[in-house]
Amino acid sequence: MPSYQDGFTKASKTVERQITETEKKVGDATLQAQNEFVKTFEEMSREVMSRATAEIELGVQLSQKLSAARSFPDVLSAYQEWLSGEMSARSEDARRFMANSQKFMTTSARLLSNDWSARV
Repeated sequence: MPSYQDGFTKASKTVERQITETEKKVGDATLQAQNEFVKTFEEMSREVMSRATAEIELGVQLSQKLSAARSFPDVLSAYQEWLSGEMSARSEDARRFMANSQKFMTTSARLLSNDWSARV
C-alpha cells in the first residue's frame, strides 16, 4: 500500500513535468510569435527601402530634365511630371501603409488570441 509520502512525491513529479511541458509550449509559442513579427517588419523595411530608392530616382530624373530644359515651358513640364510622380507615390505609400498596418494588426490579433493560447 503506497504511503502518503509516495503519493505526494508522485503528484509532485507529475506537476513538475506539466510545468516543464507548459514552459516549453509557452517558449515555442513566443518564439513563433517573435519570428512572425520579425518577418512582418522585414517585409515592411524592404518596402520602405524600395520606396526610398524610387524617391531618389524621381529626384534624379527631375534634376536631369531641369538641366536639359531650354525654356520655361520645359521647366514647367519637368515639374508637372515630377509632381504627378510624387502624388502617385504618396498615394501608393498610403495604400502600403494601410496594408502593412492591417497585416501587423492581423498578425498581432492572431498571435495573441485563441491561436496563440491554444498552443500553450
